[in-house]
Order: sequence, then C-alpha cells, then structure tokens
Amino acid sequence: MASPAQQLPPGWAAEWDQNAQRYLFIETATGRTQWEPPFPDPEAMNRAPSASPPPAQSHHHTKRRQYAPGQTQAYYGADTIAPPGPAYGAVPAPAAATQPQLFTPGLAADGQFAQQQMGPGVPPAQAPYYGGAQPEPEYINAPGFGQGPAFQPPGVNALADQFSQMNMGQKGLRLFTTNLLAAPPDPLELHRPPPDIILPPNSCLSNSPFANADPSYQRCTLNTIPTSHSLLQKSKIPLGLVITPYRSLKEGDEPVPLITDTVIARCRRCRAYINPYVQFIDGGNRWRCCICSMSNEVPQLFDWDQVRNQPGDRWARAELNHGVVEFVAPTEYMVRPPQPAVYVFLIDVSHNAIQSGMVATATRTILENLDRIPNEDNRTKVAFIAFDTSLHFFSLPAGTTDSSMLVVSDIEDVFLPKPTDLLVNLTESRPAIENLLSRLNDMFQDNHTIGSALGPALQAAFKLMAHIGGKIQVLSASLPSVGAGALKNREDPKVLGTSKESALLQPASPFYKTFAIECSRAQVSVDMFLFSSGYQDVATLACLPHYTAGQTYFYPAFNASRTEDAIKFAHEFGEVLAMPIMLEAVMRVRASKNLRMSAFHGNFFVRSTDLLAMPAVPQDLSYAIEIQIEDNITAPFVVLQTAVLHTTCYGERRIRVITTALPTTNNLSEIFASADQVAIATLLANKAVERSLTHKLEDARDAVFNKMVEILSAYKASMTAAGAGASAQLAISENLKMLPVLLLGLLKNVGIRQSAQIPPDLRAYAQCLLTTLPSQLLIPYIYPTFYSLHNMPPECGTVGEHGIIMPQPLPLTSERLERHGLFLIEDGQTIFLWVGRDAVPQLIMDVFNLPNYEVLRGGKTTLPVLDNPFSQRVNAVIQKTREMRRGVYYPHLYVVKEDGEPPLRLWALSCLIQDRADVLPSYQQFISQLRDKVNGSSY
Repeated sequence: MASPAQQLPPGWAAEWDQNAQRYLFIETATGRTQWEPPFPDPEAMNRAPSASPPPAQSHHHTKRRQYAPGQTQAYYGADTIAPPGPAYGAVPAPAAATQPQLFTPGLAADGQFAQQQMGPGVPPAQAPYYGGAQPEPEYINAPGFGQGPAFQPPGVNALADQFSQMNMGQKGLRLFTTNLLAAPPDPLELHRPPPDIILPPNSCLSNSPFANADPSYQRCTLNTIPTSHSLLQKSKIPLGLVITPYRSLKEGDEPVPLITDTVIARCRRCRAYINPYVQFIDGGNRWRCCICSMSNEVPQLFDWDQVRNQPGDRWARAELNHGVVEFVAPTEYMVRPPQPAVYVFLIDVSHNAIQSGMVATATRTILENLDRIPNEDNRTKVAFIAFDTSLHFFSLPAGTTDSSMLVVSDIEDVFLPKPTDLLVNLTESRPAIENLLSRLNDMFQDNHTIGSALGPALQAAFKLMAHIGGKIQVLSASLPSVGAGALKNREDPKVLGTSKESALLQPASPFYKTFAIECSRAQVSVDMFLFSSGYQDVATLACLPHYTAGQTYFYPAFNASRTEDAIKFAHEFGEVLAMPIMLEAVMRVRASKNLRMSAFHGNFFVRSTDLLAMPAVPQDLSYAIEIQIEDNITAPFVVLQTAVLHTTCYGERRIRVITTALPTTNNLSEIFASADQVAIATLLANKAVERSLTHKLEDARDAVFNKMVEILSAYKASMTAAGAGASAQLAISENLKMLPVLLLGLLKNVGIRQSAQIPPDLRAYAQCLLTTLPSQLLIPYIYPTFYSLHNMPPECGTVGEHGIIMPQPLPLTSERLERHGLFLIEDGQTIFLWVGRDAVPQLIMDVFNLPNYEVLRGGKTTLPVLDNPFSQRVNAVIQKTREMRRGVYYPHLYVVKEDGEPPLRLWALSCLIQDRADVLPSYQQFISQLRDKVNGSSY
C-alpha cells in the first residue's frame, strides 16, 4: 500500500516515529508537527493509520529535533542534501569519529561545509575535481528515504538561483581543502587528469569531446582564468601555458585531423584560426572571432566538399570539432618552396672518440637507420664531415660506391674543398654512403690526434647547407680546443656549492650563441651528442640546440665496450634519426583580449616580441610561456591558440593549430580548485633554471620555496577559517596537494640541488632536461617512480587489456625498502634495481641467475631473461618502464646492492626525495618549514 508520504498535500512531510510506531506529520513552512494526517478527504484519512511502515533497512532517527522554519525547509528541500547535525539520542554519524577537515568559508554551495566536515571516509556528493563517477552517498534522514520521490519546497530553488547569480552556487569546480600535515603524498595522484574545464553553456559549437586540446598538447596552470590581475595576484599561482605542439603518437592516441582542402578561415584583425569556440552570425554567412570579437566572412568554399565535389556539412569540419588540427597550407604561407630535409653529420674522430668506440657505434647506427631517416619523396640530402684538429670532408658521387676524403687543415678560414658531391641525395648516393659508413672507423683507427676543431667544423657544415637549412647532428667526445669557439677547462672544485657556481652554467664563449642565431636565420638546427670522459662544458655547447630548437644528449664517460652504453646511445640516436621533424617552423600563441604572453622558456629564438623561430621542431619537446592579465576580463571564457607554421620532412607546408578555451571567474575558490599542479611544477622548473642562470643557484631555490610559501599563505588567508592567524594545520586545496612534494623534488634535482659534489656538466645537462622535457617526462624526472617487485601482485608484469600491468607506485621514502626485497626506482633517465642484503638465494637465482647475494655485482647491467615466471615479469616491468613515456630516452639499468658501492647507493637513494639527504630536508621537515614560514608571516 502507498505510504502517506506519497499522498500528502503540498507543504507537508511525513516521518516514521520509532517510539510511537506511527507517522509524525510536519508542516514544512512553519515547522509545526501533528500526529493526525493533514488529509482533506475522509477516504484518505481512513486509509492513513493502516499505512505500512517504511522498509526496515532505512535508518531513521529515534527522536526528531525541532527546527526553525527556515532550517526545516533547508533540511528537507535541497537537491544535494548534506548529512544533518547529530540528532540527540540518535546514533551519531560515523563521520564524527574521523579526523575533521578544514572548513572553507565563502562556499555557499549546498552541503559544502558539512561535506568537508564528514572527513575522508565519506565520498563527496558531487564528482571530485578529477572527474570519474563516485557512488552517491547514502545520507541518513534523507527525505522520503526508501519511499517514493521526495517532495521539495519551491523556496530552496529560488534561493539556489539567487546564489548562482551571485556566482556562489555556480555549477563550477568544488573546492576541497586538505591538511598537508596529515595527508602524505600519494604517487597515484599524479596520474589523474588536470581539473575539469567547465565552460559556460553554448560556448562551443560542437559537442565533440575533442573540442578542447588534449592536455598533452597544451595545458594551462589554471583551468579557470581570473578576471583581473589583482585576483591572480591574490591567489599567488603563476599563470602560464605548457605546450608540446609536436607530441608523438603512442598506440591508442587519436591522430591529429588533417584538413587538406586549403580553405583556411582566419580572423582579419588578430589572424586567429577558426575553431570550435567562434560564433556564426548573419545566417551563418559570417563568424565572430572568439579572441578579438571581430566579425569575419565565412570563406566561399567552407561549405563545399572538394573530394566529392558537392555541398558539404559545415558542422562535420574538423576545425569546428577538434582543439588540435593541422591544415595543409596554400602557397601564400611559403616564403620559398618547401625544402628537402638535410642532415649533416659532424663526427669527432680524435683519439678519445675512436678509443671510446663512439665513432664505431655512431657509424653503425647511421648505417642501420638509413631506411628510417625521413625520405618518402627521395629528396633528403646528407653530408658527413669528420673532425679532429683538421676537417675531413667526404665526396660521395652518385651511382658509385667510391668515396674520397678531402682534408682541410686551415681552420682559421674555413672553405669547402669542392662545390659538388659533399651534400648528396640520400637515395642516389646510397651505395657510396653505405661504403663510407662501413669504413669510417677503420680509416681513423690509428688516429692519435688529441684536440677538437668543433667551431670550424660547425662553420663548414653551415656553409654547406645554409642555402637550404636542415639539421646538424654533432657527435663530439672532447672539449673544443682549436679554432673558433675553442674552450678552456673551467671546472673548479673549489667553486662548487658556492655563489660563484652559477657562472659555470653560463656559456664561456659568445661564439656559440652568435653562431646559433646565424643558424636560426638560415633555418639550421643543431643537435648535440656529447660523450666526453672529462669536462666538456655542456653549459656552453648546449647553447647551440637551445637557440636553434634542437636537443642535447649527454653520455658521460661513454665506453662502447660496455654493451649497455652502446645500446643506449644506438637506441636514442636511431630514434632521433627516424623522428619526423617539422622544418622552418615559426610559432605564435594568441590569446583573448587582455591576456598577453610575457615570457618564453624552451629551445627557440624569439624573433619578434612573440614570434618563436624554430628551424626544426623535434617531437616531444616542451615549451613554457608565462601569461599576464593586462586589464579586467569581461568575457565569460577566454581562448588560447597556438599556431605552428612548418614544413613537414616530406616537403608539405602545414599549420598545426592547438586551441584551448577556459572559463573566467571572479571567485578565488574556483581559481584554487582549477589549479593544475603538474603544469605549475613544469612552469616553475623552467623559471628556476632561468633564474639560476640570470642570478644564482641559491636564488633559484629560494624562488621555488618562496612561491610555495606564497601559495599556501594565500590559501590560508582567503580560504580557511584561520585567516591571517597562526594555524596548527597546513591547508591547501585537494588538487594541489602534490605540489609541495613536486617542488621538493625540483629542489633536490641535480639541476638546482644544493651540493658541492655535482660536476658542472651533469648540472648543465639536468637543466637542459628541466627546460625541454614535456610534463609526462618531467614529472617522473623530479618525482621518480618507486615499485616493490618481490611482493608485487601476480598479475603485475603480465599482459592486461592495456599492455603490461604495472605495480602500484610507492611513496618515495626508504622506510618502504625491506632488507629481503627487490625494488625498482626510476626517473625516466635511469632505472635502479635495489637488492636488499637479506634477499633469499631463490630470488637472486630467479632474477640474476646467480647462486646468492654475495656473488651479485652492482653497477650498469642488462638483466637476463630466464625461464621462470618471476624473471619474465620483472623484465616486462623494466621494458614497459623504458617504453611507456614519449621521447627517445632509453634509461640505463643499474643494480644497486644495499651494502654495495657508496656512490651508487647514494645516487639511487637520492631519488627517494621524501627522505632527508645531506643538507636537504625530508618531506616532513619541508612541510614543517613551510608551515613555520606561513605562520611566521602572519604574526
């Protein structure tokens, strides 16, 4: 039989009273209660007493608290109902036992405060900031629990509407506060997507899930943009964009849609490209730009399907449905016809280079990868120049297998010894190239020349290719010592760890920057592969890739007789050769009115105020751009659009357009709730490296620490009850709770760490990585991954539906190391296999094929694949670790014994950044320092 709750007139609610075993009726407007049913018709009155009680599983309070009318209404009426306060005599809510959360004032969203008070054990009513469905909470005393639909008085809706107009109850991101002192870092947090971008209704033309660019192409430090500079300042969060325009595609990634009809709609005023956030007006004949609001005509052929030669569907066009698209560019986008791809190899053949095996490995790798070098249209050109203290050119005439060497000893005034056959077509001269590569190492086998004329070799390569542009691949195994760009060994152990150390990270000679800018003008890009066993001045040589949009690769103490060294270099060099590069590229970021790009970080040359020149764009290279809010923003959302005009290595001029739309707000809580901790850490890593070069390393570390203090202080002052007073807790929003540990990892990174033991070359190379790695590679580089292998679940290391199943990552602390265990620690550049001293012989046998721990040797190794399931699973985890991220890097594997060589042990343990090391604090100490600073500033 229907219960009275379903038959009440409007304005009444019924509640089952356990003591009286009958219904109590409440008039919601006044809070008045009565036992008699408020039914006008007598038939219903007769039926009421026999109404069935509610189902047994519903938990109702034994006694009812009397509420004032307004409270009763809120108590019964809200859509998302918070758990009520404890009813006296009732069983208290289970949340009362859990640790109380911090209260965030200024949030009038329904049930917000009570939800935060519920503690971590109860799921929130709405989806958390990272998306993903959560079960609806079952609240005791919810209206009509276990019965029919709950009745809702009209007043509450009106109230909610008023709040939403005041921008308080807006369906935006909800803010959850967490206490850093009580919430240890959870590595899984870093795998969550950034906070949702919640755009106002009707801001996008398309319902496509791809209308906003994927964060792996472009992500902003804030997914809700403050409407004014002062509001941004109040939050203290840096506003910036992290861009990886030419991201490689892994299996399962969506390819970038290609628009081939050369109909490119652009705004007449700001030159932005049409995208899913424009508006069509005037019956669809014109479109309004979402960046500058200019009204533009729709191109005539925009609605024409050129493939089928019939009218097309405008709404199906890729540029109106995808945030990342690529246009084939018509001739007006070309200064000259697309040039062929050119690769000039500069190979150091001095005594060091030959003895280390670098030349043999490099020539074999080029030979094996000739078919992988981009050459679909058979236009690719190559040249080889060997250098020691002289330059050795190779003439490679087409159609023969012969090659002749021409030596130029005059390195003061470099000239090309022959006008032809030095830069040759890869296809036509293939036999001669193969013959040369197979003989090159033997030709210089007995070379005892020590010294390097790298500068003159670069000048020669430039003369050879300046009329076309392309890539110079430099393979150098010693410090440049003669001719232009000669460098001196300036490594001084006494300077390390002092304020003068940053001078060692700056270029020692102006030659390389000047030469790099010349290269940039001629569309020449330089990649450096550095192999020295001694000091090589990476800081100076990295200038070339920095200004020409290339990359630096460093192999300290390279020795090809160790197969691991040879395999790592051959793999990375092969991947670089096979990479489909963008040539002759220029990049510009456009943004809505009152947003300005104010600073640029990464490998490129800033040609005009905001035009970034990149002679070649390698895949998976990242750029960071700081954004300034110049004036108040009135628009409900803003658009950031990156356009890269480039030539593919197959000779086609294209434009890649990456569009991100973000809502605006004047509400500080939404700004904190939308902050992207991964993008913030990436931007701050770039800023820290720049500061270490313009100021001192110490200044860079202080700036990172102070920025974290500022963000925490701003949050405490504006978002917590403590306000300006001291607090025993350290509050931050849930979506930023990994930022302190990421910044601690950055402070402990080789690039800016406080230490007197780090060689300048290693530090300079780490800084190159910090400024070029995309977020997916940078985050493990500053916050490594740590797995326990000896007790991983049986499915780990086996193939699941998404490839190899990986173990759960552990927090980075040595407390998790066990003396009988096997652990893996990796940062994307190096993998450590940590073996506990009490590891049982069976474990050592299964993994290393050795009888016991004592005979196991630490150091660089290749793990054998043995005929037992555990060995195969461990090898599968290592293999997946090497392959799962984008980029060409192939990390070395080191076996580290718990009681092995101290330097190797310390290196591995330095990855466990939550521990105390040397003068650097543990995570707990770091958090305490932050709290003291935050409280200290408020006394």
